[in-house]
Amino acid sequence: MPIVDDPEMLRAILKRSRTVAVVGISPEEGRPSHFVSEVVKSYGFKVYLINPVHRGEEILGEKVLGSLREVPEKIDIVDVFRRPEAVAGLAEEAREKGFETFWLQPGTENEGVIEALDREGRTVVPGICIKTCCQLLL
Repeated sequence: MPIVDDPEMLRAILKRSRTVAVVGISPEEGRPSHFVSEVVKSYGFKVYLINPVHRGEEILGEKVLGSLREVPEKIDIVDVFRRPEAVAGLAEEAREKGFETFWLQPGTENEGVIEALDREGRTVVPGICIKTCCQLLL
């Protein structure tokens, strides 16, 4: 199930997922990474917040980690809030750590990474907000 944009498939991904690693979390409440993570957490997902600049700080009641490698368990969804040019390195780190779905928030899409992950048979959700999709669980 490589590139996904079908609502039923998105719902299925969310239903089988328990952990979401949010890469690029911001402490600023008005930033999408912050309020989207708050909503995802409110749906009962275990959220790991990743940002090396804010490592060790607390955001949304969670300790911020410096990288995906620091997540202590299996990652179901890597939720990306990074510039497209930073996504290739992040995808490599995600491959090393292991993940089920690579979710690129709107504006973070990197076509080369999407194509590479698709060729590898990995599940990719490009350009769709996970916050909006959480409503599919209702």
